[in-house]
Amino acid sequence: MDAATFGLFRDLVYERSGIALADGKEVLVEARVAKRMRALGLHDHRDYYEVVVADPSGDELVRLLDAISTNVTAFYREEDHFSFLSEQLARWLAAGQRRFRLWCAASSTGEEPYTIAITLAEAFTGHAVDARLLATDINTDVLRSAQRGVYAPDRVKPVPAERRARWFVRVETPDGPCAAVRDELKDLVLFRRLNLAHTPYGLKGPLDVVFCRNVMIYFDRDLRQRLVAEAFRLLRPGGILMVGHAESLTGLGDRWRMVRPSVYQKP
Repeated sequence: MDAATFGLFRDLVYERSGIALADGKEVLVEARVAKRMRALGLHDHRDYYEVVVADPSGDELVRLLDAISTNVTAFYREEDHFSFLSEQLARWLAAGQRRFRLWCAASSTGEEPYTIAITLAEAFTGHAVDARLLATDINTDVLRSAQRGVYAPDRVKPVPAERRARWFVRVETPDGPCAAVRDELKDLVLFRRLNLAHTPYGLKGPLDVVFCRNVMIYFDRDLRQRLVAEAFRLLRPGGILMVGHAESLTGLGDRWRMVRPSVYQKP
């Protein structure tokens, strides 16, 4: 892929998704659009770019963004966040709260939202509560995978054995035995497509917790500021925002109270 064509893709991806592709990512973009080019019988990257921008339905743009977006995830990734969430939920329960709304802003293939859902289900055992988790992603492929909730054995290894037995069932698939999320856990989660580059978000608050972990690293400063401002708007006073361990809100807003590194509270 020549530099000029890469520049066209880079500008389009940034404009439509907020993902900032750094210089030198030509090979990455070339590799990720190759499948769509083969499907369309195209051999020139500029021709594929023209197909994307000329598609009145926008479907090919969605497929391009699906190919470009990165989806690195795992059950119980950065596990201390879920321990903190469990403790915070217990405090809110003790204070009499019975309605809970959470948002996972980059759900990927579902490991993170289902880990949150396990935490919710275990925290609320024996309590009559109204709890819902919204899980969003820009990538339609990973959302379909998340909604299925079926994982190969190696994918569920980070889940402690007793939790695997409680929250998953064994299913047979063409690829062999897998672990499927139980329906009672699925019932806590609503998966939807959302483009974080398009603010303001059409979400209803107030929210108690927002997980926005390891996604801002793909955005430039302007979009990070807008995303954080939207999280602040949607959270109720006392609500919690969690970001990735390698991320911080330094320089992105001074209204937050840092509870601990990567965990922030709306005053």
